[in-house]
Amino acid sequence: MAMSMFFNFMFPPPSSIFVTAMSIISFVALANYGISEIRGKHLNYSKFWNANNNKTNSVKQIKLSSKVGMLLLYTPAFLAGAVSFWIFPNEGLRSTILQGALTLHYFKRVFESLFVHKYSGSMILDSAIPITLSYLMSTITMIYGQHLTKDLPEPQINLIYPGIVLFLVGIIGNFYHHFLLSKLRGKGEKEYKIPKGGLFGIVICPHYMFEIIDFYGVFFISQTLYSLIFAIGTTFYLLGRSHATRNWYLSKFEDFPKNVKAVIPFVF
Repeated sequence: MAMSMFFNFMFPPPSSIFVTAMSIISFVALANYGISEIRGKHLNYSKFWNANNNKTNSVKQIKLSSKVGMLLLYTPAFLAGAVSFWIFPNEGLRSTILQGALTLHYFKRVFESLFVHKYSGSMILDSAIPITLSYLMSTITMIYGQHLTKDLPEPQINLIYPGIVLFLVGIIGNFYHHFLLSKLRGKGEKEYKIPKGGLFGIVICPHYMFEIIDFYGVFFISQTLYSLIFAIGTTFYLLGRSHATRNWYLSKFEDFPKNVKAVIPFVF
């Protein structure tokens, strides 16, 4: 009964070994990275680019500039989304909106990497590669999984339009808070400051909160099991990363307000 109600909201899982394997890999990898962040083992980018010093000192690491690293993270997924319009043309409204949402999401990230973000550190290649692969393979899998639903009946409850709203709220909120972060530093400044404005007075990572909203919007648009699994996995990872970020601010700034949560207002 519960499963029957569940699938009122979703297409049935496709009989695809590739999509099934990617569902397992994506969830396990993202959840594991989230747990690792809480335990203090960080992916080496942003303020944690030089974390895990014991490993960095014992093994020669390849460092990228932050801008190059960020472009490496997002460009392949953006190109995959753009090319999908040529590979899977005229697949219907749902597929077209999904392709557009994913392409826009990663185009925004490329744009921010080039013109919005201000950088102070580096990125370790060993951290950039799994993130790049996660974004790229999840984009490919979501679009391919949607293609496999082409001849299936639509879910009884259509979530496309609520999904568009969630996606737009997420992508706009994420961009706005990235813009606020970029304004913390003047020309030539590289030191970190306590973020202010927007929702930074409530959570230290509102940009993560809106990214989570963004990907649940993508799930609502898609209504496939893989898009839900990726959204949940992303939630686990960003919960862990935001927890580590809050702890970092607490350790660096004595005047950091203790009432500011990590990513979920008033809760976590």
